[in-house]
Amino acid sequence: MSASPSIAPSDAPSAAQDFQVRSLAGTFAAEVVGLDLTKPLSDDDFKRVHRAHLDHHVLVFRDQQITPAQQVAFSRRFGPLQIHVQRKFQLAGQPEVLIVSNIKEKGEPIGLGDAGAFWHSDLSYKERPSLGSLLHAQILPAEGGDTLFADQHAAYEALPETLKATVSSLSAEHSYLAKYEELRARSPWRPALTQAQLDEVRPVVHPVVRTHPETGRKALFVSEHFTTRIVGLPEDEGQALLAQLFAHSTQPAFTYRHEWKPGDMVFWDNRSVLHLAAGTPDHLPRKLYRTTIEGDQPL
Repeated sequence: MSASPSIAPSDAPSAAQDFQVRSLAGTFAAEVVGLDLTKPLSDDDFKRVHRAHLDHHVLVFRDQQITPAQQVAFSRRFGPLQIHVQRKFQLAGQPEVLIVSNIKEKGEPIGLGDAGAFWHSDLSYKERPSLGSLLHAQILPAEGGDTLFADQHAAYEALPETLKATVSSLSAEHSYLAKYEELRARSPWRPALTQAQLDEVRPVVHPVVRTHPETGRKALFVSEHFTTRIVGLPEDEGQALLAQLFAHSTQPAFTYRHEWKPGDMVFWDNRSVLHLAAGTPDHLPRKLYRTTIEGDQPL
């Protein structure tokens, strides 16, 4: 498969940087060491990063002291950015940045504190789900706060052949509202959605198995957070199948657990992985900045 046509070259020549992409032992993820994202990337360096992202699905950029504007600029190299429906938690002056945080100021949350409470692929409930998301550490807790990722290519490839044949022809509905009231019950500060917001997140239907548009690899594309039903199957049969797929797709054999370090920015491919927030003790502050890149309609 060819590189995505949405990837844009830089506007001006930039000097090459000396950096390494190192596989994280025993996982599908990799870390990028020695790359300074405060500086514009040369097109050749960007191609290296892009290739590594396709190969590993999760990249960890170490020691990044970048501004939100620089995070946005780097993210835009991969394509247009998507703005989350929870406008309340946009970073002031930088609407492309979603604040993910459990911190409260004057009794009010400054960010989306329960983001990632269930396994999911970001914005799978959109007609054009996310290509990828970037999360940059700002404040990290002394304990907890890990993020888990599950490789959905490996999950698909490990399915029994009969089940693989069954799911490959099925489609499923995805809805932002699937767990919304459950999350509101846990976190009362989550606002009721306006009609305009509801219109923005109408349910969509995607294939249960999608083909990655750049690599051609197949991956499961269902999640416990946003996938509500299998189209065309009786409710009980569809729910049983989804429960089976949810359990299968997040087995420890397919997962990488990221333990955050100061300066980390993690960039994952939402077409290839699910992710989950492992949880942070309420009394320990955590804040990260997220940008999300628009992808294509799954096929």
